[in-house]
Amino acid sequence: MSGIGLGSLGVVRFGASSYDDDQPVTGFEELAMPLFDPLYNFARWLVRNSIDAEDLVQETYLKALRSFASFQPGTNFRAWMFRILKNTFLSSRSTLERRMNDAMVSEEYCQELAVETETPDAILLNRCNSELVLRAIADLPTHYREALLLCEVEEMSYREIAEVLSIPVGTVMSRLARARRGVRQSLLSVSACVMPRPGI
Repeated sequence: MSGIGLGSLGVVRFGASSYDDDQPVTGFEELAMPLFDPLYNFARWLVRNSIDAEDLVQETYLKALRSFASFQPGTNFRAWMFRILKNTFLSSRSTLERRMNDAMVSEEYCQELAVETETPDAILLNRCNSELVLRAIADLPTHYREALLLCEVEEMSYREIAEVLSIPVGTVMSRLARARRGVRQSLLSVSACVMPRPGI
């Protein structure tokens, strides 16, 4: 295999196979390609940088392709891929940690919600609320943030999340509860700062 690269449209291209038979690569592509966007989104939240996220996804696909022969058919391929991405992130964390600590939540994360009225006030309010929620999620410790994203964005079951993160289901539930509480408290503290006090 000569390598994997991101195409101009964010599509992963697989290089020439060293296998005598192209079946393993074909089977891998059929299973793996539909997961590209969810894996990239999860990587983006983990590393908070599009370039590092692309590198992380590329490395994940490379490792997964190399290990594809060991994948057990009939088991959860999506969880397997996410676990490889998570482990790749952890192994490369020391080199990315400085960038992660300095990174701010980018406006690219903030997708404007559809608004019923196009008044400037409504647009500003929706953008502000969306940014506050995204900032609250981004401010969570990584282990809470990843559990919340796998549950709420990727819609994984507790069992799938436990498999991806290599933790017990009870720990998944605990992390989700703490992540949700952290987001709620962050939003409430912002509201308390913005709301005028009575009599002022």
